[in-house]
Amino acid sequence: MEFRRVVITGLGAVTPVGNNAQDSWNAVKEGKSGISKITLFDAENYPVKIAGEVKDFNLDAYNIDKKLLRKMARQTKFLMGSCIEAVTDAGYNQETLTETKCGIVTGVGIGTNHVADEAFQKMYDPKFGPTRIPPLTAPMLISNESAANVAIYYQIHGPAWTLSTACASGTDAISLSTDLIRSGKLDICLASGTDANITPLNISSYSILQALCSSYNDNPEKASRPFDKDRAGFVMSEGSACLFLEEYEHAKARGAHIYAELAGTGTTCDAYHITAPCDDGKWAAKALSDAMEAAGVKPEEIQYYNAHGTSTHANDSSETTMLKSVFGEYAKKLHISSTKSETGHMIGAAGVIEALFCVKALEDNFVPPTINCDNPDVEGGCDLDYTPNKGISVPLTAVASCSLGFGGHNGAVVIKKL
Repeated sequence: MEFRRVVITGLGAVTPVGNNAQDSWNAVKEGKSGISKITLFDAENYPVKIAGEVKDFNLDAYNIDKKLLRKMARQTKFLMGSCIEAVTDAGYNQETLTETKCGIVTGVGIGTNHVADEAFQKMYDPKFGPTRIPPLTAPMLISNESAANVAIYYQIHGPAWTLSTACASGTDAISLSTDLIRSGKLDICLASGTDANITPLNISSYSILQALCSSYNDNPEKASRPFDKDRAGFVMSEGSACLFLEEYEHAKARGAHIYAELAGTGTTCDAYHITAPCDDGKWAAKALSDAMEAAGVKPEEIQYYNAHGTSTHANDSSETTMLKSVFGEYAKKLHISSTKSETGHMIGAAGVIEALFCVKALEDNFVPPTINCDNPDVEGGCDLDYTPNKGISVPLTAVASCSLGFGGHNGAVVIKKL
């Protein structure tokens, strides 16, 4: 069976380092951190007081019905912003998009805990009680309402799916979107991810797991430090990103600007542990190898790898082991960086924003830095080239990225210049 080719014709992003794709990329190129003190709630008595918050974002500039806007959770507003930017960038609008074979697949890693937090506060407050919770709690609480609201806005009548595989959700959303276009079911798909994770419950629960960094509360910009020997956990973050994916001949026929080709994807599960990755990275390696095989590229044809790079001891060492198993000796020549050092971990949106950064890296022939990687943890096995603290210009023709989530979910993408 001959598969149809898939290309990227639009980009959109709402992140802690920028409220659109270009601003986010510029900040990452320059090594600017989006990590700061938490302002969304009073974190004074919490062990973790820092996060990657989206700043000064609103949808006032868009033609969105006020009634629809009131029904949107925070993560949905982020998704709406990134999707509108991507659709506009691709040259479509509300009138023209509905005329195509179009769908949306959205990765959501954690979901709408901020809605639950507000409802529970009212429910258990003697002044209010169970009959006084916000009336839109139910529709705003369900994870699929983000994709559904975008579908309503654009009148997308194809699949409007929500996929949840923890930190791999966004990458798996890209994979599923690609398959829908390759199979001929769609000509266009909004491959997207979103999460709004900075809530009392999320910060508390991930702190209890000792997954979050708590040792840089007084120096937030230094907290996310992938592959560094002083890394002490990931930084919770929020936001959204969207890739406008399109069948190649469809894009060419309408004269679309094509950023790059979504050449291959891979998806596996460790089936090993609910929170820890396999030490040898075997199944993450399989996902990446499958993506490269689908893309028709050899390991030495990949010049840049955007790492999952969470800044946790377990991930960074096992991911390095995985790269060595996939690339062999060439791993020492591979350019690697983790843009989570700037953005923090956007969970459901992480895979999509990192794929977007791969697209921009190809466009600019530029490898962004891993900031705060002052002393790579060589003794802990982190002994590759992580592009520490300063990005570099280098010719790029093919790049890759992996996302590795709780539950052992592994997703990989390979993106190529046409």
